[in-house]
Amino acid sequence: MAEAVAPAGAAPGRRIERPGLRLRHWSAWLTPERAETLERQLAAEVPWKQEAITLYGRRHPLPRLTCWMADPGCGYRYSGLENVPEPWSSAAAQLRQELEALCGWRFNSLLLNRYRHGRDAMGWHADDEPELDPAAPIASLSLGTSRDFRLRPRTSPRRPPALPPPEGYPTASDHTAASPCTPFNLALAHGDLLLMEPPSQLWWQHAVPRQLRVQRQRLNLTFRMVRPGR
Repeated sequence: MAEAVAPAGAAPGRRIERPGLRLRHWSAWLTPERAETLERQLAAEVPWKQEAITLYGRRHPLPRLTCWMADPGCGYRYSGLENVPEPWSSAAAQLRQELEALCGWRFNSLLLNRYRHGRDAMGWHADDEPELDPAAPIASLSLGTSRDFRLRPRTSPRRPPALPPPEGYPTASDHTAASPCTPFNLALAHGDLLLMEPPSQLWWQHAVPRQLRVQRQRLNLTFRMVRPGR
């Protein structure tokens, strides 16, 4: 995998590592002015929709709005939802070019989530669906109000790993406070960029919990690499 390299003159980002986890965090990767403009543009122009999933025979609306932008043929399925690609907006296409230059990876798809307020949330999960290239990073851009981004080690991967657990990774009976894999929280603010590198999705889960005191919206853009035809 290509190492994430910041453009000339840009800060390299803060590296966050645990056994099986590799993150790179750029605080205020976008200037406040550009982040503000981009938030307004995406909120107005993206064809947001509220999907629903079926659990035990009942339909439940997702507690957020979503949109899937991607190259032709790059559909994506998660939580039983079949996402049909929308065409790239001009703003999203420009961001894709900048992130590809930063990461050294090509991204062919983008999942946008709109958390309208603190009651909107995302439960524990890992982005490890078969359609996603396991060798590619996921670039996550936050716009709007700051929200907590929580991470925790998985008790076991959903798919059999190609390699044994990384050194220091806890067993199912060893998720203790003294472990280097103690769950932790990142506050992701307006304009922040988080790069999630392999094998993070295999060994860790993440979530955006409810924060009932939060009144403003947050937009989250996760740029991905889908393997067409999977």
